[in-house]
Amino acid sequence: MKKRVAIIGVTGSVGQEFVQSLDNHPWFEVTQIAASERSAGKMYLDAIRDASGIIAWDVGGQIPEYIKSMKVLKVDEINVQELDLIFSAVESEAARDIETKFAKDLPVISTSSAYRYEEDVPILIPGINDDQAELLEVQKKNRDWKGWVAPLPNCTTTGLVITLKPLVEKYGAKKVMMTSMQAISGGGKSGVSAMGITDNILPYIPKEEGKVRIETKKILGKLKDGKIEDADIKVSCTCTRVPVIDGHTESVFVETEKEIDPNQAKDTFNSYNKDISVTGLPSAPEKYYAFHDDPTRPQPRMEREVGDGMTTSIGRVEKEELFDNGLKYMLFSHNKKMGSAKGAVLLAEMLYKKEKI
Repeated sequence: MKKRVAIIGVTGSVGQEFVQSLDNHPWFEVTQIAASERSAGKMYLDAIRDASGIIAWDVGGQIPEYIKSMKVLKVDEINVQELDLIFSAVESEAARDIETKFAKDLPVISTSSAYRYEEDVPILIPGINDDQAELLEVQKKNRDWKGWVAPLPNCTTTGLVITLKPLVEKYGAKKVMMTSMQAISGGGKSGVSAMGITDNILPYIPKEEGKVRIETKKILGKLKDGKIEDADIKVSCTCTRVPVIDGHTESVFVETEKEIDPNQAKDTFNSYNKDISVTGLPSAPEKYYAFHDDPTRPQPRMEREVGDGMTTSIGRVEKEELFDNGLKYMLFSHNKKMGSAKGAVLLAEMLYKKEKI
């Protein structure tokens, strides 16, 4: 029997990604959906029409049939007694209150930052820090909840940490420097103006760099005595917005504790592909990592469909002479897939397999 799930914030860009990612899912069935009062009471198709009557479907492909005639509820109308899980795609400051309300009764998997930096809340990436999922039990006990909140990281952090994990495990890491070239879709529907980004690069994204620094250390840390001890890594980053529709590209420099070269890095990533814990989960890609010897890869237009947006691509892997033990590389990660709703569905699958849901 499938688990009954609700999507909160179902009409927004991330909510629509959830709608698509959960279409014909073998383990989860969307039985309730909610959005703002402006959309509540309408059928889903009518709720996503703009003022001119045009259906504003922001993700690729067709609108799934299962959702078209489903009634959009107010958040307060969600019946927790008939649910097993909440997916929160709330993008406003209301996320904290909404997620708190539901976590008292149910597990909540969120794409917002509302709970990311709480001591008893893990920031989980399936296949990377699965062991930190045990902190959810501490969270439930601390807060006297029946459920919990499990947030995804910032989408820029996602690709960086996924590529760092194998290197940290085998070679250690002391310093990381990263420059991101982030897609305009990461700013949401109204986050980046066409006049601002066309023929341009925006060299600053508010709050982004602080999120990457904090989240990278937390995700790569160790769970000990009911707390996460941050990884002892210095992280420096510059986050920029570029005129690319979907997918974040990042230039990364790593100083490792042990000597490393590109061939060793390639072998390490290929080895992780064989042993990654998410293998067999419905939303997992065939290959978690795609390693390219071609120095012109990765490129957003070429990589964003690999593994249906769930594969992290790595290329331009070279020895870095700035450090005694240094490596530099480029990565590509799909901010709207692995870094957002479909990554959240993969997280739900991992937690379901661990019997947390």
